[in-house]
Amino acid sequence: MSGSFFDTNVLLGLAFREERDASKVLGLLAGGGLISVQVLNEIANVSRKKHRKPWPEIIDFLGLVREFLTVVPVTVQIHEQGLELAEKHGFSTYDAMIVAAALTNDCDTLWSEDMHHGMMVAGRLRISNPFKD
Repeated sequence: MSGSFFDTNVLLGLAFREERDASKVLGLLAGGGLISVQVLNEIANVSRKKHRKPWPEIIDFLGLVREFLTVVPVTVQIHEQGLELAEKHGFSTYDAMIVAAALTNDCDTLWSEDMHHGMMVAGRLRISNPFKD
């Protein structure tokens, strides 16, 4: 299955960025895609700690995200592959787990604002920043 995988920061763009950027994300979401449970957890954490959103608002937002995207688990296989990717490419541990989840689920695009725009991982996953003009 070719498709898109979404990093946390891109999805947070729906709630915390300018309307123009939020519209870009909505356009991407219209095509569907995947996220991992880790992404849901990161959204909850950032929304609560950094943006001080109340729990009901966070839970509603997570529900909206799950309506648009398929959620995949983080497995031990993904964890092990993520550690290898972190060592090989210098990704943070959390970013490496997202890259590994995208690779494991045969995605060809990883939408991320803070990873290496244009980087190709394992010859089949391109990291792309949707906010880069």
